[in-house]
Amino acid sequence: MTQPRIYMDWNATAPLLPEAREACINALDLVGNGSSVHAEGRRMRTLIENARRSVASLCGASPASVIFTSGATEAANLVLTPDFRMGKTPLKIGRLYVSAIEHPAFREGGRFGKDQVEEVPVTSAGIIDLDALKAALSAHDRASGLPMVAVMYANNETGIVQPVESVAALVKEAGGIFVVDAVQAAGRVPLSIDDIGADFMVISSHKIGGPKGAGALVARGEILMPSALIRGGGQEKGHRSGTENAVAIAGFRAAAEVAAYDIDGRMAGISAERDRLEAAMLEAAPDVLIHGKDDARIGNTSFFTLPGLKAETGQIAFDLEGVALSAGSACSSGKVGQSYVLTAMGHDASQGALRISIGPGTTDAEIDRCAEVFAKISGRRRLPVAAA
Repeated sequence: MTQPRIYMDWNATAPLLPEAREACINALDLVGNGSSVHAEGRRMRTLIENARRSVASLCGASPASVIFTSGATEAANLVLTPDFRMGKTPLKIGRLYVSAIEHPAFREGGRFGKDQVEEVPVTSAGIIDLDALKAALSAHDRASGLPMVAVMYANNETGIVQPVESVAALVKEAGGIFVVDAVQAAGRVPLSIDDIGADFMVISSHKIGGPKGAGALVARGEILMPSALIRGGGQEKGHRSGTENAVAIAGFRAAAEVAAYDIDGRMAGISAERDRLEAAMLEAAPDVLIHGKDDARIGNTSFFTLPGLKAETGQIAFDLEGVALSAGSACSSGKVGQSYVLTAMGHDASQGALRISIGPGTTDAEIDRCAEVFAKISGRRRLPVAAA
């Protein structure tokens, strides 16, 4: 009898929540444009504004500061720009500083020129080097404009949590703008844009169980804002023109409400399952290298290298056994390549690494089955014979 497939790639995309599916279906039955003043338009506007409140609550922000986009990549390109306004006054950003382990949507620099983007190294533990960041900000040419710093809350490959509050303090001291990529943290860590000290935060619908095609740029206030990326009819207060994707936004709202409920309790159970799986992996293959195991990580992620097994080979082997996992980020058009995150951490990235990421729907039986598959695959390795 064929074993049911096991999905363990939640960091790439979470399964659509029943609540989100129902919200999307209900929204499909609504007619009207949210910019219209008639009853149908007002009904659609109410749907969008209710979603704005729910997303803001998830981020500990004000609803008025939530800008809906087509996803986190668009939100990143919206905020990563040299051109800002402080109220009605133009404000120039001279340079963007990103850590070496940022998601490609941030490492590419958005609307900054390549010569305006500077990578900040990370430690061997995969944490941004605060001394290097401080030195870079101290050397920043203020005549070129303000500095902007973009750092992820939790890395999408390793799950390692970054010291965002410490980064915020350095950015504030330098008089700069701080952007936090909270895509992997949303729903897994309680978020408050004020407590973090961020000026902007980026989140994504499909990472928390909502539909693809919706994301948000969340600001701390309404005074400091980037120039519009998409211009037109002036939707989203002129920050993002185009008729809102109300169906996806409705699903985003439902997912945000589920994600915001009892985060600590939910993640305690998920972390226990991840730790149980890693213990089984170490028992089956004591030489497995679990990256960031002794560092602060979000509780659903395990990123590991199995000596003698290349990542692409391992991914195929797991898939053939009915287990869906990934070899690092899933945002490279299906390509499996060398992990730039491991390289930035100073590790030999030639073998690559595999990422298991789980979620609230992951069962005990699935963890047990994944452990069995891991033991089976690790046992097939042909390791080099040590010299006598």
